[in-house]
Amino acid sequence: MNLEEKSLEKPPVVSGTPKIPGAFSPKEPKLPEIRQGGQFANEFNKVQDFVLQKPTKQTITTTETLKKIQIDRQFLSDVITDTMQELQNSGTFTNLLKSLREERDNKMHFYNIIAREENGRKQVKYLQKQLLNVKRERQVEVQCQNEYIAHLKDQLQELKAKTNMENHYMKKNAEVQISQTQKKCNKTEELLLEEIEKLRLKTEEENQIHFAIEMFLRKEQQKLEEKLEFWMEKFDKDTEMKQNELNALKSAKASDLGHLQDLARMIREYEQVIIEDRVEKEKNRKNLEQALLELKSIIKIQSWWRGTVIRNEIGGFSMPKKDKNDSKDSKGKDKDKQRGKK
Repeated sequence: MNLEEKSLEKPPVVSGTPKIPGAFSPKEPKLPEIRQGGQFANEFNKVQDFVLQKPTKQTITTTETLKKIQIDRQFLSDVITDTMQELQNSGTFTNLLKSLREERDNKMHFYNIIAREENGRKQVKYLQKQLLNVKRERQVEVQCQNEYIAHLKDQLQELKAKTNMENHYMKKNAEVQISQTQKKCNKTEELLLEEIEKLRLKTEEENQIHFAIEMFLRKEQQKLEEKLEFWMEKFDKDTEMKQNELNALKSAKASDLGHLQDLARMIREYEQVIIEDRVEKEKNRKNLEQALLELKSIIKIQSWWRGTVIRNEIGGFSMPKKDKNDSKDSKGKDKDKQRGKK
């Protein structure tokens, strides 16, 4: 009830604010600008709209609410008087803004408390619903478990009956199997006795064969020992003979090695002589080529000099005179030859 009464306290405060211009009519044009343009005034308007949008319940005004309204009116009148004095003295309204800020903070704190209480109530309701759901689920689970327990009891009784029948059957089956195994054991025992007798006879026969084989192997061993002595003596003789042959081969190898070294030295000397001879022949060949080349150069130079002497009529040499046509033809041929040489 206290929260609902406090939520109803805001509308009287809002309804008292429009009386501000009537209290000081000389400065009426300034207040609309302050209320519309200031930052704190805009915040106050937002808080006022938020309060007016809250749903309020119709309650009967009691003496407590009337007292609260009277206190709010007195607070509003004090704020208005202080603001008028400040406007008349300094031309500012900081006191009004300060009071509005404080009132806004108080109201916002109050609304936060209301919101937290509403959230708490919603959470309590939600938790109660969850608790009921959990109880129902637990009841359903308990019922299912009881049914499952009854089902398991039925299965247990069925299993007990089955186990009793199986035990009775297993006893009879075990007795039958024991009797069958006893018969099988008697048969196997008889068979094993027969096998033992057969094996005894075989062992006696094997002993006789073993004795005969042993005598044969002893005789063979004696023969092999005699052969081993013969081959050992032969081995000694052959090794001595082969050692003598090896020594002879070593001495022959040494003599052949000396002869081979002499031949190698002789071959190296012959190679040196052959190399020197080849170098000498190569030098002579190059000298001969150089002489032939010089001879050809000399012949070419002499022929060139003779040709120039005859053509230029140097010394006592002169060309025979011919007709003019012949001279022209010869000049043309000379020019062609000179062009061909160039």
